[in-house]
Amino acid sequence: MPTQGPFSSRRAWTAAMVSTIIGAVLVAAAIIWPRATGTDVFIYWPPLKARWGPELTPTLMLPVLVAATGFLCWRRISSALTWGPYLAAVFAGSWLWTAALAHVGGRDAISKVFARPSEYFVDAKEVSSIPDFVSGFIERVPLHSDGNWPIHIAGHPPGATLFFILLDRLGIADPYTAGVIVMTLGCTGVIAVLLTIKTLAVEKFARRAAPWLIVAPSAIWMGVSADAMFTAVAAWGLALLALASTAHRRWQLIGFGIPAGLLLGLCVYLSYGLLLLGILAIAVIGLGGRWAALPWTLGGALSVAVAFTLAGFRWWEGFPVLVTRYYDGIQSKRQYGYWVWANLGAWTFTSGLAAWAAFPRSIAEAWRGTDKGRRVVAVLGCAGFASILVATLSSMSKAEVERIWLPFTIWVLVLPSLLPVRWHRPLLAAQIVSAIVIEYLLITQW
Repeated sequence: MPTQGPFSSRRAWTAAMVSTIIGAVLVAAAIIWPRATGTDVFIYWPPLKARWGPELTPTLMLPVLVAATGFLCWRRISSALTWGPYLAAVFAGSWLWTAALAHVGGRDAISKVFARPSEYFVDAKEVSSIPDFVSGFIERVPLHSDGNWPIHIAGHPPGATLFFILLDRLGIADPYTAGVIVMTLGCTGVIAVLLTIKTLAVEKFARRAAPWLIVAPSAIWMGVSADAMFTAVAAWGLALLALASTAHRRWQLIGFGIPAGLLLGLCVYLSYGLLLLGILAIAVIGLGGRWAALPWTLGGALSVAVAFTLAGFRWWEGFPVLVTRYYDGIQSKRQYGYWVWANLGAWTFTSGLAAWAAFPRSIAEAWRGTDKGRRVVAVLGCAGFASILVATLSSMSKAEVERIWLPFTIWVLVLPSLLPVRWHRPLLAAQIVSAIVIEYLLITQW
């Protein structure tokens, strides 16, 4: 049998099948266990925050038409494009797929998320003074405090709400418009991932990864969740870090390293959990090979921390208060023994089983692969999954990870590109069908 990388064809097939079965079993177990045991895991349709509601609507044809067009035309279009136009085509494809899925429920599917009283966009309109908002943020996090923040605002540092305050100051009053802006920003994260791969490896591997990023089922949540914006900020921070860690001149090292730190530092003030981006950041610098980028990046990140601290928000004081609020609410009823593994079942709805099929080869390539390009893709994807594993073990992620883990998931999605090329079209088709079936069967919360 011919070999490809560290696997023979037969071993690759067997390993991929075993890994895929593990992923499928996790999904099935996460669905069946609470229903079979009668255990209330305090979510609508375990393991997803969704409701069962099969409905064949005319708008379901939107993602079907986008997927069919892309599936038939992508290879011909992409092969004819140089790098710049190719990235534009990737963004257009990602945006169309995400928008098509988001509009299966009509405009209201987007509007209703951002118009909820528990969401950032609504309370952002009530903020009259940004300095007072930041300096008084922590005192309104506890559940029993006067005028306590709704769960989403309380569950994040003030940076998340500041984004929506900015939209309000710019005159964006319509929740649908805000949702489209967030979705559009989120789709730029795909470009950032491809630029990172090209910077650390070669263009060929970035092009090979692109279709997997475009058609992933995660697009369902990228279209209707503020976490899409977090994903883009994180991805662009890591893309700049890749440029810094491969820089040949000092001005490039500084010019890319400091902005990378600013964006990655901002991420920690968008979501506490994005502290785990440190795993991906170390992976990027290690692959780039220039550790001199680290102090400049840290300097940029620390400047964000200093700015928020001087404004009155101390991250290290806010996080313990959040933990208390977290367990004062419904999270105290969500059993760790179930969610520590069921989270991965929920996450599989966003990654698709193609990611599970790619894990054995990816781990082998990351550990002892000799091809630089394949190793770059493998290390980035495995670092993203390592962040997910740490998150689920932390006990601070119990349910709703289909959106919460999007900043890490986008990196894991590149892994199926390492599988044999002859597997790509059927697996890409499976990813597309998975997303459409989810949209048909479930009414997702996000």
